[in-house]
Amino acid sequence: MADNAPLDAPLDASLGAPLDGSLDLGLDGPALTAALVDFPSVSGTEKPLADAVEQALRALPHLTVDRYGNNVVARTNLGRAERIVLAGHIDTVPIADNVPSRLDENGVLWGCGTSDMKSGVAVQLRIAATVPEPNRDLTFVFYDNEEVAAHLNGLGHVAEAHPDWLEGDFAILLEPSLGEVEGGCQGTLRVFLHTEGERAHSARSWMGSNAIHAASPILARLAAYEPQKRVIDGLEYREGLNAVRIEGGVATNVIPDACTVVVNFRYAPDRSMEEAEAHVREVFADCGVTEFVVDDHSPGALPGLSHPAARAFMEAVGGSAQPKFGWTDVSRFSALGVPAVNYGPGDPLYAHKRDEHVHVDKIRHCEERLRDWLTARLP
Repeated sequence: MADNAPLDAPLDASLGAPLDGSLDLGLDGPALTAALVDFPSVSGTEKPLADAVEQALRALPHLTVDRYGNNVVARTNLGRAERIVLAGHIDTVPIADNVPSRLDENGVLWGCGTSDMKSGVAVQLRIAATVPEPNRDLTFVFYDNEEVAAHLNGLGHVAEAHPDWLEGDFAILLEPSLGEVEGGCQGTLRVFLHTEGERAHSARSWMGSNAIHAASPILARLAAYEPQKRVIDGLEYREGLNAVRIEGGVATNVIPDACTVVVNFRYAPDRSMEEAEAHVREVFADCGVTEFVVDDHSPGALPGLSHPAARAFMEAVGGSAQPKFGWTDVSRFSALGVPAVNYGPGDPLYAHKRDEHVHVDKIRHCEERLRDWLTARLP
């Protein structure tokens, strides 16, 4: 917790109205963010919030609303030439004594999910409520279980069961990006590298073979590895290959017969999944690995900034696009053939932290830029 995080400060009177199981879309962006934060929705417990989101959206006559599990999708159907998807997850990581929300005198809202990503969800809901006749048709996606294992991800479930609900020309994921456009995302590959040995009493170690020692070539290779920097659409993606965990040992008087080094490869989105795995296999080809197991793998997403809708969006929000360091669900849209970017008010550096927070000016800024873009007269 940062020393200046005023979690014991009283809530501003304009924020955090008592919850009765509903959401008031008439609140402004910061107040709606506070209401969402005060509506706990740790991964796996999103149903009450999904119910509230669905109820609030069904009250808007310009939208059609569908639901699949705890995933809510709302759409305009105005016959516009383009369709834009605005998507965000409604779950958070476990609460760390940072609910209810608190607003300090500097215009900073503190609480679980303020950055990742209830401020972004608030912007989505505000646009849904206040832009009934956008210049492009809109699809709003609110989904569950983003913060946990990939097979539980609600956006993935919707993509499998109802891919037509996610059709569009361009998608914006309201993930925290500090009000700047972040193009695409990195792919992520996690592998288990196993080494084997032979058990023995540690007093007679020559009778065995130490599997932890056998992992030393793997660690040496990682220490010497020079990650690449790859430029795509003018954005420089920095790759990384790192050990994130090592497991081995039986007892303090036993030479271990097994060891596992867990390695994570974050790679640029111009590599395919097959190319990424082949690269990692090549790196450790002569390191004594007895078994190479892919534990988790999600592809990256190309920036898609050359798409006309993406160019128009960049012109509307200003600034210069940055690469996304990390994996986000823009990858799922990319797999569906929909170019996507990350654009949200939260600060990614404070996602998942006990002192998670968001500046209310960033919430207003993102909402205003999106509204300006979606209401401007098209040529």
